[in-house]
Amino acid sequence: MRGALVFGKTGQVATELARIAPEAHFADRHEADLTDPDGCATLIRARNPSVVINAAAYTAVDQAEKDAQAAQRINADAPAAMARACAAIGVPFLHISTDYVFDGSGDHPRAEAAETAPIGVYGRTKRDGESEVVAAGGQYAILRTSWVFSPHGRNFVTTMRRLGAERDRLSIVSDQIGGPTPASSIARALIRMAEAMCADASKAGIYHFAGAPDTSWAGFAQEIFAQSGMDVEVTEIATADYPTPARRPLNSRLHCAAISHDFDIPRPDWRAALRDVISELDA
Repeated sequence: MRGALVFGKTGQVATELARIAPEAHFADRHEADLTDPDGCATLIRARNPSVVINAAAYTAVDQAEKDAQAAQRINADAPAAMARACAAIGVPFLHISTDYVFDGSGDHPRAEAAETAPIGVYGRTKRDGESEVVAAGGQYAILRTSWVFSPHGRNFVTTMRRLGAERDRLSIVSDQIGGPTPASSIARALIRMAEAMCADASKAGIYHFAGAPDTSWAGFAQEIFAQSGMDVEVTEIATADYPTPARRPLNSRLHCAAISHDFDIPRPDWRAALRDVISELDA
């Protein structure tokens, strides 16, 4: 998108955005340090973009438990400043959020209006960021997603393939359920939403977007190994058997009807996208 400003340059979604919208301006941490919210707002005013997409975040879930101040600064204060700057110049602001804003209880998909109740610092800071974006008063879209994967950087797919090359048996959590979501699909969804929002100022709100069908981490791992041609036995274990500094939501299912209705964006088939990711990793 010509005239678009994207915060983030090397992350999974930003990398995919650069592939499909190379004409956009991508601000890395040297140009826009998210620990300096005022600097982010200054960049928006200086560039006067047609639309702003925030594809950057503090995503180290466990590290956030002992680095809450930095997580709050990056995940809440920075998008708040961005959203206010966008509202002031009258351009749409798109912001990526997460299923971690919910507590993970129950076994039904969460709708956008469901009550948020994060169980860790990462989820709390992302929830606070959402609230600030809404409060800024401009045209916004918050895109909650889950279990993002791509050929780039560290994610569940690249980690499983690395571990699978080293071991013939792995224990993987099977009681956390969600929708693995390809970063490429998130990028395409953001571009479609941004174009529609630029054309229609009434389009705004919170949306859910996750891959289909829902599965467990163990099920995701089994499909990764199958498509990779790796002979790795997956032993299914409970979350309680794999303690981590930050609690993970057991139920990460997201109800994604709104984005389909408002923007004609369906849930992507993560298994088909996984084939593309593995092909690229094997190339």
